Amino acid sequence: METIRNYLETMFANLPNTMDVLKAKNELYQMMEDKYEELIAEGKHENEAVGIIISEFGNLEELAETLGISGVVNNNVDLDTRVVTDEEAMDYVLDASQHKLFVGVAVMLFIISPIFPILFSGSEGNALGLVGFFVSIAIGVALIILSSVRMGKWSFLDNINCIIEYATANALYTELRNNILSKAVMKTIGIMCIILSFIPVIILDELTVKSFFGAEMAPAALFIMVGIGVLLIIASTAKEGAYNKLLSINDAKKVAGNYDSVRSTQHDYGNEIFNKIMPVYWKTVTCVYLIWSFLTFHWHKSWIIWPIAWVIHRVISTSYSDKRR
Repeated sequence: METIRNYLETMFANLPNTMDVLKAKNELYQMMEDKYEELIAEGKHENEAVGIIISEFGNLEELAETLGISGVVNNNVDLDTRVVTDEEAMDYVLDASQHKLFVGVAVMLFIISPIFPILFSGSEGNALGLVGFFVSIAIGVALIILSSVRMGKWSFLDNINCIIEYATANALYTELRNNILSKAVMKTIGIMCIILSFIPVIILDELTVKSFFGAEMAPAALFIMVGIGVLLIIASTAKEGAYNKLLSINDAKKVAGNYDSVRSTQHDYGNEIFNKIMPVYWKTVTCVYLIWSFLTFHWHKSWIIWPIAWVIHRVISTSYSDKRR
């Protein structure tokens, strides 16, 4: 019956999400279910029974008058809709996750770039320290650019009318739920790294003998721990962002935009401004971070934007996301 259910949802996917349409869909599903049980009782094989049902009930235009939705079906504007297949959806999740990981690595490189001038301070090492500083930034910028170019092939998700089918939406939602634990673990470790990043500084500063490890390694260890922490926080949301993106492409005014798996991921913040801002929140944070860092070269300070942005995001999500569309 799952095959029949998936086929039925595909038939109604582009119709308006109205009471009449939903009633017709339920009636047709009941007709399909009764026919399926009748065929199985006659000794038909499951696949054969499904084939017969699809051949008899698979044309919605022919059934529209019987179901009382002929006006809706005939007047429905059939826009060119790009169906994102299950394979494409999984490929997008992989590419988007890798893109987020590359961005995380790039941000980590930006954060740790000041450790090279610190470690190679002194008249003989200044040049080497500056080289390491700019190479670290250059690699980070290259990762962001190359990863963004690679994601260009998925621009059609934003530029044309796309849809994911019922079975694909359910599979994505299942993967999203399965990802909750790993996301929480990565984010927790990342936050702990940032909070505990001052411990090496405290310990090394307390060394009685002023040495290389006390003078240079203390601030270097801080930047490394903060960089790793920010990387883990960014990477923890990689898959979640991809799943939510795909689950949000269906038009909320259509039947496909109201699958349970789709509605469960759609937040209504109860505030028009937040509804517009939150979908692009992390992209905005990234832009602000890069602009601030490149204009001031205060890489040793600008990293603080990430934990602050995360706290603000959590406050808004907790306070304003009680409602669902």
